[in-house]
Amino acid sequence: MDKKPVDVKALVYMALLIAISYVGSFIKIFQSIAIDSLPGYFAAFFINPLAGAVVAAAGHMLTAINSGFPSTLPIHIITMFGMGIGAYLVGYTYRKVNGITACIVGVIFNGPILLGILWPITTMLGMPLAGKAFFMMLLLPLTLASAINVILAYIVYKFLKDKL
Repeated sequence: MDKKPVDVKALVYMALLIAISYVGSFIKIFQSIAIDSLPGYFAAFFINPLAGAVVAAAGHMLTAINSGFPSTLPIHIITMFGMGIGAYLVGYTYRKVNGITACIVGVIFNGPILLGILWPITTMLGMPLAGKAFFMMLLLPLTLASAINVILAYIVYKFLKDKL
């Protein structure tokens, strides 16, 4: 059985991008919404979709930790997986279609779609701001943060892709 060699360069880039996510996790837009997924989106563009998923998921969890899990641990764990899926979709869409479409996919998935997934879960958990109230309270800041993160990641990637 042949094993694929570990891409050490990609792992080092991922580690550096997770460290940058940690710094971004302190640049808050609203509650635990921060500039933490930009490195994940960058990884999805630059390395591959799976690397982007890992970096984005780690970035969200770092933000949740240093914010004190304001939306509860279960919600942040689900959001972590959602952020990973969103970054994966961005990287996949970039490779199959183009960067602009990938950015649109990232904003829509990590904004309204992820909130829509969380809507019934917040209700089942009996959170004070649950369901529609949770969705409406976070829709604008989360969609705005998603747009900032993914668009800046794409701009940085376009600028650096031939230099790295």
